[in-house]
This record gives sequence, C-alpha cells and structure tokens, in this order.
Amino acid sequence: MFTVTLKTSGRRFDVMPGETVLEAAQRAGIALPYSCRAGVCGSCKAVLVEGRCEYPRNPPTALDVHDRVHHAVLLCQAVPVSDLLLEAREVTSVEDVTRRQLTVQVSRKWQLAPDVIGLHLQPVQGELRLNWLPGQYLDVLLDEGRRRPFSIANVPQADGVIELHVRHVAGGGFTSWVSDALKEGDTLRIEGPLGTFVPREDSERPMVFMAGGTGFAPVKAILEHFLALGTRRAIDVYWGARNPADLYLHGLAEGWAVKAPHLRFQAVLSDPEQAQAAGMRAGLVHEAVLEDQPDLSGHDVYMSGPPAMIDAGRKLFIDAGLPEDRLYYDSFDYAPDVLAQILAARAGIA
Repeated sequence: MFTVTLKTSGRRFDVMPGETVLEAAQRAGIALPYSCRAGVCGSCKAVLVEGRCEYPRNPPTALDVHDRVHHAVLLCQAVPVSDLLLEAREVTSVEDVTRRQLTVQVSRKWQLAPDVIGLHLQPVQGELRLNWLPGQYLDVLLDEGRRRPFSIANVPQADGVIELHVRHVAGGGFTSWVSDALKEGDTLRIEGPLGTFVPREDSERPMVFMAGGTGFAPVKAILEHFLALGTRRAIDVYWGARNPADLYLHGLAEGWAVKAPHLRFQAVLSDPEQAQAAGMRAGLVHEAVLEDQPDLSGHDVYMSGPPAMIDAGRKLFIDAGLPEDRLYYDSFDYAPDVLAQILAARAGIA
C-alpha cells in the first residue's frame, strides 16, 4: 500500500495494490477531477512532483509530449508503485454529495430530435430523491456489471425529476432499446451522482460555454443554475452540431439570450450547406469560439461533447491564453463493449 499526498492542501490518502489514484481518492472521500475514466479526455490530469506510477489498464492517450515533459499523470489510470506527491485540483464542492444507487421510473419519454430521446426519471415510491450538482452525470446499471453514463440535463428540483438526453447510437444496444422499447412506467436502476463538471462560483470572470451534440445536456444544467442565481457575469454559449435538427433545444437557448441580456448564444453547424440553408453560422464550434474570443486569458471556459471536440478545444484554448485550471470539461465516449458492438456492426459482422 502506498500513500498519496496532495501538495496544495496537504491531504493524504492510501492506495491499495492495483488501485488507481482516482479510485483511492474517491474511496477516501476526496474529490479529484475526472470525466471519462478511460484515460482519453485528460480532465483528471495532475502533476507528479515525487514518486512513480504505472498504467497497467489503459495507455494514457490524453497525455501529449508536453504533458509528459512536465510530469503530468492521469489519475483515472495511474497506479502508484511508490508513495506520490501530487499537484492536483480538488473539487471540494462535490465531496458532500452522496453517491448511491436507486430505482427510478420513467415518468415521461419524448422525442427531442430524430435520434435523441428525452427522459424524465423519478424515484419509485419509497426511494429518496437523488441529490446532485448541476453538470454531474449518472450511470444506468445493466446486467453483467455493465454501465451506461448519461449527463443530467436539469438542476435538482423538489419533485426529484431527473432529465436525460439519450442519443440513439447505431450498434448501441441500450440506446436502441431506449429508443424503441422503453416505455413510460418502466423502471431503471441508476447510480449517481458522478463527475466533477460542476459550476465554479468563486469567480466574477466572463464565462464561455461550448457544447457539441448532446453535450448540451450538462451545459444546460450549469447555465440554468447560474441564471437562477441571478449572475451578472457575461456569458457566451456556443452549440455545435451537423444540422439544425441536432440543435434540439435551440429555442430554449435563444430564450436565455432574450431573458438575460448579458448572455449571447451562437448555433454553429459543421455542414456548410446546412448552415447556409438554415441561416446559421458555419464551421467547427471551437473555431467559432476562437474567432470571437481570440484571447481567453480573462475567461472561465466550460465545454462538453465528443472527445475530438474536447481535445481540440483543450489544446487551442490554452494556446489562446486560458489558464488550464480555468478550463472545465466533460468528454463523452462509448463504453468499451458498446464501441466493440459499433465497430462490429460497421464491419458487417453483427
């Protein structure tokens, strides 16, 4: 067993043999940043000041040459082979939110877009409602230990309703079942809340929010939290998609800008023909952010969406002067078994 010490706070916790730093921190009730838990997104990156670790599970693909030169490690995959001294961000706001499992019932199911289903889930009778911070996610628990993560798209409310935006993925068995077979009144077993993509309220800096596809779900929750607080901070919201139908709550986002003069909303379509036909901005969403905000040194940035978008934004926004500790993000990726099914389906063998 090895001990990890967090340099800034001085907090210490033990790591069991074969356990990752993130797993051990969570067991000790210490909240370190994370998102994908697969070594892909880089949100759990920290600096190794002293000690040594290995990556026996997944290679740390989110670490580039610059990261390695500066002794960066990925806490979700790093397994200590000695005591460690780390410089890591702590997200203390989530430490008092209890993670637990509960059974919920589908109280509403509706079509948000041709390939996106909206769900309202409520605790079944006798279950306490789930508490969470805006921007966190939950896991739907399936058989054989499988899990499917989904961001919670609303802020906590008195009736306990949880809103999810579920995109149907070709070759994804669970999302196909949600789309075709799940009915109002059916029950699901869930665990949450999870994740550290949550509002940071200790700042008066202007904020930039960037979402890709259903990455809009946690952005929606965080934005509605700030708006409910009556924030006067300048807010720029960018939502990127391929076609107008993918901007499934476009009217809601435009409504924010009408009600809150300090908020600006930009819809960005990657398909230039679709953008021209819809009268919307064309291009990649992270490029639109940089066109409007070439200097991000005075901003806080929140982003959520597919790994490719997150990876591009993470590198380019830091190059534009954004301090890395003011970049908060949530990266969507497929569970390993889902990815295998999708690839098999595309190859015509499933």
